[in-house]
Amino acid sequence: MFQLQQLRLAPFAVSAICGLLLASSAGAAPRLNVEESVTLAAKPAMVWKMIGDYNALAAWHPVVAKTEITKGKNNTRGAVRSVETKDGAKLIEELLAYDSKKNSMRYRIVESPLPVRDYVSTLSVQASGQGSRVVWTSSFDAVHEGGVDDAKAKDIVAGIYKAGFNGLRAKLGEK
Repeated sequence: MFQLQQLRLAPFAVSAICGLLLASSAGAAPRLNVEESVTLAAKPAMVWKMIGDYNALAAWHPVVAKTEITKGKNNTRGAVRSVETKDGAKLIEELLAYDSKKNSMRYRIVESPLPVRDYVSTLSVQASGQGSRVVWTSSFDAVHEGGVDDAKAKDIVAGIYKAGFNGLRAKLGEK
């Protein structure tokens, strides 16, 4: 008898849960996504050797002055790095996933002056013809302060990625 009652109530419970989920997300802004990529002549292994070191962002990104692992072990899930930019801004980031075989890492921003929140990003290197393709993606919510709207937040993040790619090209001796 108990099972029969559960079956009769199940459609109502599902409907109620769906209604609550829709109501709670109705006012929420959609997450923003940014994807930038660059194709390089260098082989994926060479590119990954440069960008795959979680603690070596300053070695190839022209905006970054220094990075330091403040918790955990470099290139290991849970590692936390402090990033200081050349203009003095400071970010704290946590490594969520690292796969050296797939040339990929995923991290999140814990603290940042950037107009973003709940930022999660993936940086990966793939084979492309005789060279490689570097893909940098992210998903985040914009912080609407100081005149920053969704488009501006996306532009800021895309600009960071593009600057990184320009630095990467320079380090590899590519135009």
